[in-house]
Amino acid sequence: MKSKILIADDEIDICKALEFLLKREGYLTASVNSGEDAVERLKNESFDIVITDLKMGRMDGMAVLEKTKEISSDTPVIIMTAFASIESAVEAMKKGAADYIVKPFLNEEIKLTVGKVIEQKKLINENIALKQQISQRMACRDFIAISESMIGIMETLEKVIPTKSNILILGESGTGKGLIAELIHCNSPRRDNPFISINCSAIPEGLLESELFGYKKGAFTGAVSDKIGLIPLAHQGTFFLDEIGDMPTSLQAKLLKVLETGEVYPLGDTKPKIVDVRIISATNTDIETKIKDGKFREDMYWRLNVIEIKLPPLRARKDDIEILARHFTAKFSKEHAKNIKGADKDAVSLLLEYSWPGNVRELSNVIERAVILAETDRITAAGLPDKLKNIEHSTYSSTLKTYLGDYEKSLLIRLYESHDRNKEKTAKALGIDLATLYRKFKKYEIEE
Repeated sequence: MKSKILIADDEIDICKALEFLLKREGYLTASVNSGEDAVERLKNESFDIVITDLKMGRMDGMAVLEKTKEISSDTPVIIMTAFASIESAVEAMKKGAADYIVKPFLNEEIKLTVGKVIEQKKLINENIALKQQISQRMACRDFIAISESMIGIMETLEKVIPTKSNILILGESGTGKGLIAELIHCNSPRRDNPFISINCSAIPEGLLESELFGYKKGAFTGAVSDKIGLIPLAHQGTFFLDEIGDMPTSLQAKLLKVLETGEVYPLGDTKPKIVDVRIISATNTDIETKIKDGKFREDMYWRLNVIEIKLPPLRARKDDIEILARHFTAKFSKEHAKNIKGADKDAVSLLLEYSWPGNVRELSNVIERAVILAETDRITAAGLPDKLKNIEHSTYSSTLKTYLGDYEKSLLIRLYESHDRNKEKTAKALGIDLATLYRKFKKYEIEE
């Protein structure tokens, strides 16, 4: 299928020249002579690329870039600019432009730039499609992820889920350890049997043993009837021990015996109950340090840690933030009977810049708050907590000279390769003599 390109420039001759050149390369093209017309076309048609001049009338190329991202966030934008305005083009790159071209441009440069951007978009689309297929295969509750790290984890889980092996999930609080445990269960052969979970840090030590193993009537004061423990209740299913790192060492020995023998002794009973459970455990603590400190049994650790899954914090998988935000927006919009369609670009920027110490759980809370406070059909920066707005924005230390140097080096390499590494043809295409070309090759350490 041919790629479709929209060209926006208030110089009609530039539009005609670009249309002629790109049609010869096999692309479908359309051109307009103002930013306003470009936005109207984008609202009514889909394009694979937008090429826009930076300097136009009331609506310039920067505004076209911003509107394109609002209308179709995955449509790449190439900015055209005169050399004197190259600093603005660099600013456009920071705001999401795919690339920029300096006027007067070379035909070869246009073809190379457009080809590169088209290829990048194809790869991104193919990658997202593959990731979505994996996520759909692993569907369970609200699992949402497209980042490389999480998809890698999903691929590992696909291999281990059908087995009986115990799994230890590591990760900071709020990263979704409990959700992963449920995902494992509901995709496993045990899915039709119980999924029982307990938080080891939320139950007092004196009660945790009886909760896990159960007890017989009269086993202790207040035991007026038999009670089935949570582990026996999970027979032929999955038992999830959250915050296993906080389990008292006295109980670890008893749980270890269950793992080794498959037998549970309720308090006050001399007859064991045979159990077949898969143990999934999770912790946000450093278990290996606890082992060194004598607070966690090493033999217990190796019994639990047949398969280790380490969940990355949300700040380390930025690709998931926007898709998770959209998911939570739709979820809470429905729950609170509101019609919130998404977040504006300023709000999205703040979400992406924040470090999320509370991880996915914190993001969920922030989006719910923003949905409730939203006064229009979009979440705005004003509706986000102050902690997101008080981030010190990083400054770009690279100077204009550095950007220009990088651009010149990139252009030299692209033209050199496109002319079959022929220096004479490359120099001619650049409009410089051969000696100048050699000096530039030496300056930028371009291998010949």
